Amino acid sequence: MKTKSLLAALALYLLAAAMFVAGRYGGVQVSSTALETVRWLALAALIAYAFARRSLTTWILVSMVMGAEIGRDFPRLAVNLRVLSQIFLSMIKVIIAPLLFATLVSGIAGHADLKKVGRMGLKAIIYFELVTTVALVIGLAAINISKAGVGARLPPVAATEKITTARPTAGEIILHVFPENIARSVAENQVLQIVVFSIVFGIALAMVKEEKRRPMLRFAESLAEVMFKFTNIVMLLAPFGVAGAIAYTVAHTGFGVMFNLMELLAALYVALVIFLGGVLLPIMLVLRLPVKKFVRAVAEPATIAFSTTSSEAALPRAMEAMEALGVPRQIVAFVIPTGYSFNMDGSTLYLSLASIFVAQAAGIHLSIGQQIVMMLTLMLTSKGVAGVSRAALVILLGTASQFGLPSEPIFILLGVDQLMDMGRTSVNVIGNCLASVVVAHWEGEFGKTPDSESVQAALAE
Repeated sequence: MKTKSLLAALALYLLAAAMFVAGRYGGVQVSSTALETVRWLALAALIAYAFARRSLTTWILVSMVMGAEIGRDFPRLAVNLRVLSQIFLSMIKVIIAPLLFATLVSGIAGHADLKKVGRMGLKAIIYFELVTTVALVIGLAAINISKAGVGARLPPVAATEKITTARPTAGEIILHVFPENIARSVAENQVLQIVVFSIVFGIALAMVKEEKRRPMLRFAESLAEVMFKFTNIVMLLAPFGVAGAIAYTVAHTGFGVMFNLMELLAALYVALVIFLGGVLLPIMLVLRLPVKKFVRAVAEPATIAFSTTSSEAALPRAMEAMEALGVPRQIVAFVIPTGYSFNMDGSTLYLSLASIFVAQAAGIHLSIGQQIVMMLTLMLTSKGVAGVSRAALVILLGTASQFGLPSEPIFILLGVDQLMDMGRTSVNVIGNCLASVVVAHWEGEFGKTPDSESVQAALAE
C-alpha cells in the first residue's frame, strides 16, 4: 500500500510535469483543467502515502507540496494561512532559552571530571574547537560562492519586516554580550546573553562540591529532557507551519524559491564532501592513522546516522567500533559523548551555510565582519543541543532573531531539511569517531589493544 501510493503519486507528478513542459515549450495544447486535475490527484496520492507511512518527515514533505499547490491555486486562502507559520514560530521561540540553559549547564557541569582526565580533556576541547571552526569557514565559503539564496523572492510583507528590524553591529553585540538581568535576556530572546550566563553558571556549578552540585545538575538534566520532549511535541505542528509558510510565499512570489533550495542542498553536500576530503582525511594522513581500517569501522555507525538522521541512534555502535579499532575505553567514553555536544562538524557547517542563505534570501548584505560575528555566535549557540529533533531550526531561529533576519526562509528550509539532515548527521558521527582516534593517538594509547573479532571480520571482507 505504501509503495503503491508513493509510486502513483510520483507517476502523476511526472505526468503533470510532462504536460506542463509540453504546453509551455512544445506548443502542445494542454487543458488547464486537465493539468490541475492531474496535479491534485498526485497530491491526493501523496497524502494517502503520508497516512500510510505515519512519519513526521513524510508529512513535512507532503505539507510543502500542499502549501505550494494552495499558494498557486488559492492565493487568497494562502495569505491567511500565514498565521499557521506564525503560531509555529512562537512555539519554537519559547523553547530556546530553557533548552540552551539546560543543555549547556548539564553539558559543562556534567563533565566536572575534566580535572581528572586533565591533558586528554584539554586536547579534546582544543581539537573540537579547531575542527568545528574549519567547518564553519567551509560552510561560509560554500554559501558565498554558490550564492544559493540570492534571487529568492520573499513576500513583500516579510521584506518590510526585515527592513524595519534593527540589525546589531559587531560592537553592539560585544557590548551587550554580558547580561545584566537574565530574566530580561530571556524575555527579549537575547541568545548570546543566555549562552554566556549558562556557560558561566555551568562552570560555577562544576566548581561546587559534589553534594551541592548534584541536585542542581539533576535539575538541569531533567529540564533538558523535558525540553527535548517539548520540542518533539511542538514539531507535530511543523507540517502546518511549513504548509502555511510555503503557501504564503508561493502566493506572492511563485515557485522560484524552490530552485534556490535545490542549489542550497547541492552546496551543502559539496561542502560536506570537501570537509571530509579536505579536513578529516588530511588529519588522518598527517597523523599516519589507518585510513582503511577507520573507514570500515565507521561505515556502520555512519550509515545508521545517515538513514535515521539521529546521532544518538549511532552512538552505541560508534563507541563499540572505536573501542574495537584500538581506542581505549576511557577515551572513547569521554571523547565521543562530549563531542556530541561540542564537536558537531556537519551541523556547524550547515548552520553557517543556512544562516547566510537566510540573509541572501532576504536581500540583506552582511559584511565579512558581520558574517564572522555571526559565525562566532553560532559556535556558542550550537553547543549542547545535538540531541534535539530539528535542533538546527531552534538555533537558526535564535540566530536570526539576534541579527534581525526574517524567519520565512527558515520555514522554507524545513521542506528539504530531512535531506540535509542525513548528510550533516553522518558527518557528525564520522567527526566524533575520528576525534576519539586523534586524542588516543596524542595520548600514545591508540592501537595498544588488539582489534576485536568484529573489526578483523570487517577487514577480511
